[in-house]
Amino acid sequence: MTTTPYREATRIHTSLLAGVEKRCLIWMASRIPEPINSDHLTVLAGVAMLGAGLCYWAGSALTPMPLLGAILLLAVNWFGDSLDGTLARVRHHERPRYGFYVDHVLDAVGILFILGGLVLGGNMSLAIGAGFLLAYYLLMIEIALATHAVGTFRISYWKFGPTELRILLAIGTAQLLRSNSVTMAGEQYLLFDVAGVVAIAGLVGTFISAAVSNTRLLYRLEPLPRKSGTPQEVRRSGALQLQSVSVVEHR
Repeated sequence: MTTTPYREATRIHTSLLAGVEKRCLIWMASRIPEPINSDHLTVLAGVAMLGAGLCYWAGSALTPMPLLGAILLLAVNWFGDSLDGTLARVRHHERPRYGFYVDHVLDAVGILFILGGLVLGGNMSLAIGAGFLLAYYLLMIEIALATHAVGTFRISYWKFGPTELRILLAIGTAQLLRSNSVTMAGEQYLLFDVAGVVAIAGLVGTFISAAVSNTRLLYRLEPLPRKSGTPQEVRRSGALQLQSVSVVEHR
């Protein structure tokens, strides 16, 4: 089986904790026992997200232990998800295509586990959960397209990356131990509904900003060809090009 040439995209990671996190991950990766490889860590991260989703389903202020388990499993997910790629690079066992693909598949499934647990546990309404999932997937699609077309793999936006988002989720989970609702303007709303609306606005805004920016960049890199001649000649040339394309397609 032959493989096509592959050029790894430039990683852009400028979150608040990126520098400290990188140093910590390299320190931990150098101390991971040799029998443990990056695939083990990837599986650990996926299982942790499934477990966290189940904990959100079962947990509430009246049954706090599952929620404490969810916070712990978010930390386990960070350990596996953040360390698998670092371990591969430290050991010079990089598999850029495999790693990129598997990580994004697990990210797509993992967020489904988390939101499904929150909705089934009564801590988020179905409409907000579905809206969050749609907005998250839109941004994931844009990131994947930009990685292929622009050659940059952006991990964070507006100084926020996966680690910062896990911390915010853990803080919200800790609040669930007290109550799953908040009062605003005399009305009660689910805590994660309010947080979900804010998150949806942020994700959609980030998607639009990134899509417009990358479209402008690609247009500058690949502009329409400048046409010369009179308007009649330009139209005649365009008609001939369309005819030639049609002939090729019919062949």
